[in-house]
Amino acid sequence: MSNNQQDQKAAQKAAQKAELTVTYDVDGNKVVLTPSIVQNFIVGDSGTITMQEFKFFTELCKARKLNPFLKEAYCIKYGNSPAQIVVGKEAVLKRAVLNPNFDGIESGIIVFDTNTCQVIERKGTFHLKEEIIVGGWAKVYRKDWSHPTYCSVAFDEVAQKTKEGYLNKQWATKGGTMVEKVAKVRALRETFVEDLGGMYCEADEMSLTANNEQAYPEPEIISQEEPEIVSQPEPENEPIDVSFDEL
Repeated sequence: MSNNQQDQKAAQKAAQKAELTVTYDVDGNKVVLTPSIVQNFIVGDSGTITMQEFKFFTELCKARKLNPFLKEAYCIKYGNSPAQIVVGKEAVLKRAVLNPNFDGIESGIIVFDTNTCQVIERKGTFHLKEEIIVGGWAKVYRKDWSHPTYCSVAFDEVAQKTKEGYLNKQWATKGGTMVEKVAKVRALRETFVEDLGGMYCEADEMSLTANNEQAYPEPEIISQEEPEIVSQPEPENEPIDVSFDEL
């Protein structure tokens, strides 16, 4: 090995040691996140995240006990646009179910029947060809509340579109599923704000951006492939914990 190669390898090791590391436990499993791990395994090559976006993403994951390797949280970056921080619907539902006061959920879609000119609230997402999906709804029950939380959303207000103004692939082909999902997550967040505050799912129109700006609609949010889980060596130096005070 040449001296130049040895110097490059030494520089890489030094950079790894100096890299910020966030560690926390989720259900007994240790999660280790660094800027390079988040970039390579969570974000991919669609854009390069900033240190501020890394801190924002990892602090949310740490505070809400989310494991991004199990697709419980995503950091989505397109070019130079602000990174979007979104949480998987299953992670939101999981935390609601674990709350001892959770007492069930009902949800469905709202359709307009073109034959009868009636607006119908229906459980589930089944609809006929002559019916137009105009919204979604959900009810969440708590054991310690006398009334359920009811939430309804209008399809046109929450549907995600491309830059050209067309519905993206998921909303164009699975509109009922997507709008019901938005209503579910909204109702769950309003009911269990102590567990779900700040957690916006991939179907929600209010997905967070790391600099608190409203993100413009992207063509499509594509689920990332499950990364290969490899054992991670313990850092030689004590991890540098990150907090919002450093932002």
